[in-house]
Amino acid sequence: MPLVVALALLLAARPSLADEEAPPAEVAAAQASAPEEEEGMLNRGLAKFNSWIDAALFFSVTGSAFDQPVLDADGKPVLDESGKPQMKAVGMPFIVFVLVAGGIFYTLFYRFIGIRGFTHAIDAVRGKFDRPEDEGDLTHFRALTSALSATVGLGNIAGVAIAIQVGGPGAVLWMMVAAAFGMALKFNSCTLAQMFRQLNPDGSVSGGPMYYLDLGLRQLGGGKGTPLAMLGKTLGVIYAFMVMGGSFGGGNMFQANQSFGAIAASFDVGQGSANVFGIVLAVMVGLVIIGGIQRIGAATSKIVPAMVSIYVLASLFIIVTNIGKLPAALGTIVTMAFTDNAAFGGAVGVLVMGFTRASFSNEAGIGSAAIAHAAAKTDQPVREGLVAMLGPVIDTHIVCLMTASVVVITGTWNDPALASVSGDLKGVQLTAAAFGQEISWFPYVLTVSVLLFAYSTMISWAYYGERGWIYLVDHITEGAGQRTLIVYRLIFVSFVYVGSVTKLGHVLAFSDYMILCMAFPNIVGGLMLAPRVRAALNTYWAKLNAGEFDIQPAAKPSPQQQS
Repeated sequence: MPLVVALALLLAARPSLADEEAPPAEVAAAQASAPEEEEGMLNRGLAKFNSWIDAALFFSVTGSAFDQPVLDADGKPVLDESGKPQMKAVGMPFIVFVLVAGGIFYTLFYRFIGIRGFTHAIDAVRGKFDRPEDEGDLTHFRALTSALSATVGLGNIAGVAIAIQVGGPGAVLWMMVAAAFGMALKFNSCTLAQMFRQLNPDGSVSGGPMYYLDLGLRQLGGGKGTPLAMLGKTLGVIYAFMVMGGSFGGGNMFQANQSFGAIAASFDVGQGSANVFGIVLAVMVGLVIIGGIQRIGAATSKIVPAMVSIYVLASLFIIVTNIGKLPAALGTIVTMAFTDNAAFGGAVGVLVMGFTRASFSNEAGIGSAAIAHAAAKTDQPVREGLVAMLGPVIDTHIVCLMTASVVVITGTWNDPALASVSGDLKGVQLTAAAFGQEISWFPYVLTVSVLLFAYSTMISWAYYGERGWIYLVDHITEGAGQRTLIVYRLIFVSFVYVGSVTKLGHVLAFSDYMILCMAFPNIVGGLMLAPRVRAALNTYWAKLNAGEFDIQPAAKPSPQQQS
């Protein structure tokens, strides 16, 4: 199946004649080839499939209850033929509602674990509880940076700017709120990933939603063949297909495509250089992912802290040098979160935009981070869940808030020249303009940051997708997934090149849909397994308070044991 997906994506990614110099009419007619017709058919088919997904999982749960009038460029209502104001739909998409409701439920169910477990999670990341003899592939720190490398990226640079353009500065406050609830979502999924991870024949670890949905619900239902076991298998297979599709598209081609776009814009590089860029980037990604999760963890443990530090330091420089404007900027963010401003869809529209962008930014509830955290070296699943919940804090509460503060302080969010016109969102341009206003040379540094963000995202999503490959192929023959893993990795690397040189159209929209829709099977199955997580949490917390985890270095064996 992955090879079929690969062929379909390659067909859709080929550039059309419309992107090249137009030949004479008679030559153009002769060149109307069957593959181009197939490409058009594929894109039309994917467009229909995307619309089906939109209808199935992205319908508004609030209906037309919060519709707002359409405004013109001067802020005046646009009237229809009858003289009444035209209205636009402002609703809460079902899948976003599921994410938000899940976050609130888990926060209450685990008694605000994001607050009471925060300092302990910091201690775990610092290595206080690391033991080399524990099973797994990564330390707590490297598991966290591997997961962050897939979430801290273009969403923090462009996504925040888009949230402000569409939802106004007030959307940022709701991003912070959504991330706070998202901590419990991350805790639940990453604890389950540790509880139901699988040890491969080569000693590596496979885990994530497809495993805990399958194995967890089978165990909960009483064994194979039970209704819960069949439900778990179905949810697991659906999730594995979605994570693979998402890895090829949103986690790969989109990143490569946007990386070249940023470089071309900043350094005036022509489209002809895309081939060279694609080959170089593909080699760089291949060198890391073919080495496996240990090499991925080693790379991301260096790249993520470096790129976050550069970006945050630049943000802090602008904030500190404009410290007098900070109170007003924060006041604008808070005030506009509750203002019934029709330009941004009213208070409900602002809230929905904030929650939506937070979901895309930190992926809480999507379950992808659980795949990386399943590989952590620990014998305490709850501890890794606590480490994982730091992800939304770093991603949204720190990096996204930095971006928002710079955009609002500099006033670029309200610049008509950078406004969204007819859906033309200027995410990266808006952020670059905000930094460039204070640091003239920083847009070039920002371009490098975009490249690093995209690179780290690609190598982490490669790992996510390959866990889906292993899960699916192992259903054919046990162990076949691990033995054929090089096939998936080569396909993934080839798509790095494809993403660099082509326009992706509906294929990319399809992939992004798959990423967000991963939340549905993850949360549905996670709710049924939550009581087991809470029982494990209560046991762990009791041992922590009793001092049982004040671990000393592992004792050396006695001479008698050595003999």
